[in-house]
Parts: sequence; C-alpha cells; structure tokens
Amino acid sequence: MAPIRVQSVLISESVDPRCRSILEENGIRVTEKHNMKKDELIAEIKDYDGLVVRSATKVTSDIINAASNLKIIGRAGTGVDNVDVDAATKKGIIVMNTPSGNTISAAELTCALIMSLSRHVPQAVMSMKAGNWDRKKFMGAELYGKVLGIVGLGRIGKEVASRMQSFGMRTIGYDPITPPEVATSWGVEPMSLEQLWPQCDYITVHTPLMPSTVGLLNDETFAKCKKGVKVVNCARGGIIDEAALLRALESGQCGGAGLDVFIEEPPKDRSLVNHPNVVSCPHLGASTKEAQARCGQDIAQQIVDMVNGKNLVGAVSCSVVNQTHCTSECTAGGICEVEIMANNCSSKASGSVQGGVPVLLSLSGSGFRQPVSLTGNLLFFKASANPQLLPSVAGLLASEGVQIESFSAPVDSTGDLWYCVGVSSLLRDLGVLKPLVKEAAQLAI
Repeated sequence: MAPIRVQSVLISESVDPRCRSILEENGIRVTEKHNMKKDELIAEIKDYDGLVVRSATKVTSDIINAASNLKIIGRAGTGVDNVDVDAATKKGIIVMNTPSGNTISAAELTCALIMSLSRHVPQAVMSMKAGNWDRKKFMGAELYGKVLGIVGLGRIGKEVASRMQSFGMRTIGYDPITPPEVATSWGVEPMSLEQLWPQCDYITVHTPLMPSTVGLLNDETFAKCKKGVKVVNCARGGIIDEAALLRALESGQCGGAGLDVFIEEPPKDRSLVNHPNVVSCPHLGASTKEAQARCGQDIAQQIVDMVNGKNLVGAVSCSVVNQTHCTSECTAGGICEVEIMANNCSSKASGSVQGGVPVLLSLSGSGFRQPVSLTGNLLFFKASANPQLLPSVAGLLASEGVQIESFSAPVDSTGDLWYCVGVSSLLRDLGVLKPLVKEAAQLAI
C-alpha cells in the first residue's frame, strides 16, 4: 500500500511498553498521557498524526473533528465500539484494531466464569475469609454432560467450545456467518436461536455490540430458556438486557450470571454486582500479561507496516485520500479507486492490496467494517439496514444450495447500504433475492 506519513503518536492509556519501543525504533515520536478527560484530549490531539487507545478512551466525533493532523486511530484490543468509526471515515482517518490479540485470554476468562458458576467458587472463598465453614451452602453441579450454548462462533467462541468440550460439555451454537460445516468441524452443533434457548444449561455470548445484538437475552428469551439457566458475558455490555437479567435472577429463571462487562463501566447501579448469584469482574477479558503484550505489539507493528507501505491489517475504516485510479493489475497495495463490473453495471469502489490479494474497502459510498478479499465467489447486494436481513438472506441462499463463507457489513447502520458475502457458489438466478434486496450482483474471481 502507499505509505502514510505518521511522525507522532499519542498513547492515551496504559499499553505494553513494547508498543512505544516498536514505534520509536521506527522513527515515530511517542507521547504517553493517560486518563485524560475529554476536553484535555480535544486540546491535545491536534498535535498528533496517530492515537493509540484501549477501551477506556472514548474517541467521539468531537475529538476526531478537533484532530487536524490525525491519520490513524489504533485500538490495542478487539472491537472499536469506543471509537466513532463513521466520523473517522468521513475525515479520512484509518481506524484499526488487533482482532486476535486477546482471543485466548477472553476465552479462558469465559471458561473460568462458567466453572465459577457451577461450583460457587467466589462465594465459597468469601465465606471462608469471613471465618465460615459451610459445605452445604455451596453445593454445586458438574459440567460433565451439560449443554453449553455459544452465541457467536468467531475466534473466541471457537476457543471456548474447544476448552469446555474437554469437560464433557455438549456444545451447541448460533452464528449467522459461520458455515454450519465449519461449526460442526469444531464440535459445535449449529442451530437457530429459537432451537438453542430451550436446550442450554449455560449460555455464553461472543458477538459484537450492534443493533441486532442489543438486548439479545431479554425477558422474552429468558422465558424460552430452561429454569435455572446460567449465563456468561465476556463480550460487550448490553448484549444481555441487565434489567431483564436481574428479574430472571430474582425469579429463579436464571440460576446465575458471570459478567465481565456492563452497559456502564464502572456500573453505578450495583444491583447485579451485589446479587448473590452473580460473579462479576471489572472488564478483565484482555487483562493478562500475554494479551496486553500481544495487543500492544500488534497495534504498533500494524502502524509501522502502514507507514512503510506494507500491509493494512486490522483496519475497520479506510482513508481515501491520495487516491490513484487502478485496475485489477494494481499490485502496489495502495489505497486506490477500483471499478467493479457486473451485469453490465459499474460501481466505483476504494480498495487496496493486502498480502498480494486485492481487497475492497468501500463500494458506492458504503464503507465495509472488514475489508472484502476480492477472491472466490462474491455476492454483493444493496438493502436497507435490518437486523433480520442477514438471517433472511442466509436462509434464502441455503434454500438455493448456496452457503455463506464470509460476510462484510457496512460501517453505517441506516439507509440503503451495500453488503458483501463470500459464497460457496454463484446463484443461478439473482432474481430470487428480489424480495429482500434492492440491487444485487455477483462475480467469481
């Protein structure tokens, strides 16, 4: 890709020391100022080309608009929901994260919370420290033979499944993206949410926080579960409706909850934290030496690679400045404009080359959250944002014998937007999509 000039980077939170070292070894000036208030960061950010954050810094549109020189925002961790990606994209600022840095740590904490719920370990520890010896009060249950429902079969969900299968748990799961045969190869029985809820003894969620996952576990879904089901959330606060969870705990419909994340952090409402059947942590999913080292080193190396014109890894938004027109013969990897021809129609797009593979970053104004690899069979469709869109499209494709192998969603969440799915084979007739989408095109590369 074309080099991007980054001379100075502000690190606003505590990250692994190797992050600073790698940046400085490559000629980038680094300043560390932690725990800044919003107004302080607005005043400070104008002097920097890059910003590195973890999860505590909220990079709002006000901060982004005050950043006259900013070219890159690096999140040392998974997800970027603390960054206004739309505002960054409009200003041509690249936003990237380190999607695999904390996978193992988050998976291990999830497993620890599942085990703590099954044997009441934290409650027993506190009882012992209080001078008690109460064996009957903390009667637990084996995990062996129990059913674990995994909602979200990405990197972390897969690792959780592998570990809990070692305890003899039956793992079932739901994911609208992961092909059923892939989930099956991991030892997970894929199924719909309606099939999953009533079977689970334990449920763990591993999805991003987006409109379709807010309140995924709520009064209605808890009512569909087994009485006494136990739930774990090490993903994002808000996926489980906290008020509904409290009601389920009080009624006994939910037998316990392991929470590492909350809608508000730290939570001012302590009702869940103080509940006797809740095991809670202060957002420790990535809080291991190994994860922090990986995330810190990864984000620094990704910035250095970008500066040196190498790969653009972990990007969830793109810069479209300094564009050059290119064709499928472009091999420099620079962010550029491409033209996609399909069904006698042309669409302008921005893209680059990563690892020798051309990738699509935006299409007709719709920026993709994850770059689309321009390889294999690709189906593009334009439709109004709708939480049921992807499941509906997946079901329709399945009825035509076509499986979804990958999915790239748009950055925006309102209006008519372009989506892209990698598919096992091209549709014989695009007309079958008419009830769901406004435009569609497919191509094989």
